[in-house]
Order: sequence, then C-alpha cells, then structure tokens
Amino acid sequence: MSAGAIILAAGQGTRMKSALPKVVHPLAGRPMIDWVLGAVRGAGVSEIVVVLGHEVDQVREALRSDVAIAIQEEQNGTGHATQVGLEALSASCDAVVVACGDTPLLREEHIAQLIDQHARSGVGATMVTAVLDDAGAYGRVLRDESGAVTGVVEARDATPEQLQIREINSGLFCFDRQRLERALGQVGSDNAQGEVYLPDTLPRMDAIGGLLVSDSSVVDGVNNRVDLAGCEQALQQRLREELMLAGVSMPDPSSVYVDAEVEVGSDTVLMPGVYLRGATTVGQGCVIGPNVIATDSQIEDRAQVVSAHIVDSMVGADCIVGPFSYLRPGSVLQQGAKIGTYVEVKMSSIGPGAKVPHLSYIGDAEVGAGSNIGAGNITANYDGFRKHRTVIGERVKTGSDCVFVAPVSVGNDTMTGAGSIITDDVPDGALAIARARQTNIEGFTARAEAKARAEAEESAQGGGS
Repeated sequence: MSAGAIILAAGQGTRMKSALPKVVHPLAGRPMIDWVLGAVRGAGVSEIVVVLGHEVDQVREALRSDVAIAIQEEQNGTGHATQVGLEALSASCDAVVVACGDTPLLREEHIAQLIDQHARSGVGATMVTAVLDDAGAYGRVLRDESGAVTGVVEARDATPEQLQIREINSGLFCFDRQRLERALGQVGSDNAQGEVYLPDTLPRMDAIGGLLVSDSSVVDGVNNRVDLAGCEQALQQRLREELMLAGVSMPDPSSVYVDAEVEVGSDTVLMPGVYLRGATTVGQGCVIGPNVIATDSQIEDRAQVVSAHIVDSMVGADCIVGPFSYLRPGSVLQQGAKIGTYVEVKMSSIGPGAKVPHLSYIGDAEVGAGSNIGAGNITANYDGFRKHRTVIGERVKTGSDCVFVAPVSVGNDTMTGAGSIITDDVPDGALAIARARQTNIEGFTARAEAKARAEAEESAQGGGS
C-alpha cells in the first residue's frame, strides 16, 4: 500500500482575529502547519498535498518545497477540500491520510499506527478518535450495538442524546482512495452549514475502523489564541522533556523556552528565564542563565552566559558572557574570551582569552588574543556615512574611557592611556596617549564662590530699589 496525505488548511480562521493566516501562526519557532507536516513526514508519507484557500501566498511561503499545493477557490467544507486535494495527489497513492493543518500536537507514531491499522484491516476508512470530558463543538463518533463505528455527527447537527457522547472525531483519517472518491461523489450538503462534510463519507465506506488514542491532547485543534497558547505550552513541555532525557538539566523547566530546532548538549544547565530561539545550538557542560535570550546563535562547550541577549553570534568554548551583555549579529567570541557587564558587541571578533569586562561598545572590530579592553571603551565605527573597522592587536591593554576612531589599527603589546581618543595607528609595543594636558588653577574654587556671592548681593540690592 502506498500512502499519500492531504492536509486541510483552507479555512479563514476568523476566531484568531489576526491578519496572519491561522496555520502559519508560530509555535515553538515553527509555523503551526509545519508541526502537522513534520508528523506526516515522520510517519513515512512521502507525497503530501496541502489544500489552501485564504491568504495563499503567505501560507505558501511557510511551506517547504517538498509539498504540493492545491487551491480550494470556494470554501465548501472539508469534503470538498478533500476532493480538491485528491485531484493533485498522484494516482499511485492508493491510501490517503487526511489531517487538519491546525492540529499541531499530532505525533508521527499516531499517524504511522493509523496507516498500519488501516492496511491490516482492509476497511474503507480508519479514523482516529479520542474521549474528552467536554466534547464541545467536536463531531461525535457513532457506534452500533456491537461497538463498530457507523459514522460521525457534527455537533451542530447532533440530537441532545448524541451530544452526550464523549468520543469525538479528531479529524485524522486514512481512507481507501477508490472508496473515498466514490463516497465523495455521493455526499450532499444537507446540514446546518450547507457544506460537504468529509465525515459524511464514512457510512458509505462499507466498513469503518477506529483508532482510539489515550492522549486526547494530540488531537487538540487551534481555533483561537487561547488554543494557540495551550498548544505552545504542550509543545514546550514535550521539547523540554526530550532535552532533559538527553542529559540537559533544568532546575525549573517551566521557566525555560526552546524552539523546535534548538540543540543542547549533555551536562548543560538551563537556568530559569532562558529562551533559546531559532537554530541556536548549545554545547556540553555549559551554564546558561538565568535570564538569557539566544537567537540563531552557537554557544560552545563549557561556556557560561548570564543575563545576556545574543543574536546570530558565536560564543566559543570556555567563554564567559554577562551579566547584562548584548551580542548583536556577527559577534564571534573565540575560546576563553570574556564579555562582561553592560558590554555591547556587534560584527566583531574577540580573540582567544581576550576580555571586554565592562561598560564598552565594540563594533566592527577585531580584538586580538589576550587583550584587555578597559572600562568605558568605544570603537567609533560610523562617520555618518560609512562603517569602518578597528583592529586591536594581541596582548593589548587599553586604559579606561578610550575612544578608537575607525579606521584605526593598534599593534601588538601596546597600551593606551586612560581617556585617550585614538585617531592614528599605534605601532607594536607603544604607549599611545591622546588627551589634553592637565592644567591646575590654584585657588579657583574660592575665587569663583566669592564672585558668585557678590553677583547675588548686587542682584538683590538692585531688585530692592
């Protein structure tokens, strides 16, 4: 049996109250629909058709190139959408999985189990069901006296007795293709919505199989922002558990947030308030947090990062970052480097063992191995029109409150005097001092105070006359 899949994603999602199509709202860093597609792919389904209707271009941009797209020009129900998807599915697929694009908690093992059970049973359709305490607006599963599934009734069309049924249709099916195509040709739209319902094909399938899942959360759909938040919470729990089982420690897991593509090495500790986003990777034996946001960044083994914001940057092995540090895109910290309190780095390389301990801005610069940048240093990289680079050599010691006016180069083994504004290149081994000579004016304070008192007395006398 060769199985293909149709993902129904044509709905408008009006209850989301959003300009963004429902199925591309992000969950753990991935579009909602991508979680469904990942589960389908993981179950071994190689051919997938996504049926779109509203905001086609926005949804198309969120999809990978390995899926086909079919357009439902007029939204006329799930049965009609499935017909549209079948037209785009190759004839070699004799079994068809149908899933909804707004059910991001689906697991690949459930889809694989569905396909396997369907293949072994020989029935026309197999559906995944779940039992809920409150079945709400879900379609109810109908069974005969023997317990065999006979169909599904939508909540809008159900009788009061049927609404008491707690077993619901999850919206996940596997069909025999030929019998599905025949049944879709026979289904009408005589219902509360005036639409063609996919579950209405079930009574025309000769026999129906049911796969009851014990974890009802996997069939949760997203209709509004409350549902979206619930799915985010469930996915975060799933991702955190996977990391902890792989050797990552979290003293307070509920306060750690990770995106789906994040990788973390064993023996790393993620402290409270850690957000790892995008394609961030963290090595082994690191301590990250508390209060760290890292996006699309690489943090290597044994690094320690606390109270920092890191974007599209690389933190090398044994580095120390924070607290209150900001690594902007293009920052590279080589092994053992330190970026300290209230330091901002942008498009710069900090060499092995180099330190920028506090209160500095390093932008468009290269700092050599073993150098120590004093407090309050700035690389003045922008002349109002263009960016320029600063090169600081190895084993350099800069004084506090220095400004390096780029483009400028500071050689190896050099020093700069505190308060210097360096505008010219500094040769190896030199001391650079660039500041006005100090002048002390003896007795200035007393004379200034006497003058101020005299002026005040004169002003008072003039005002009284």
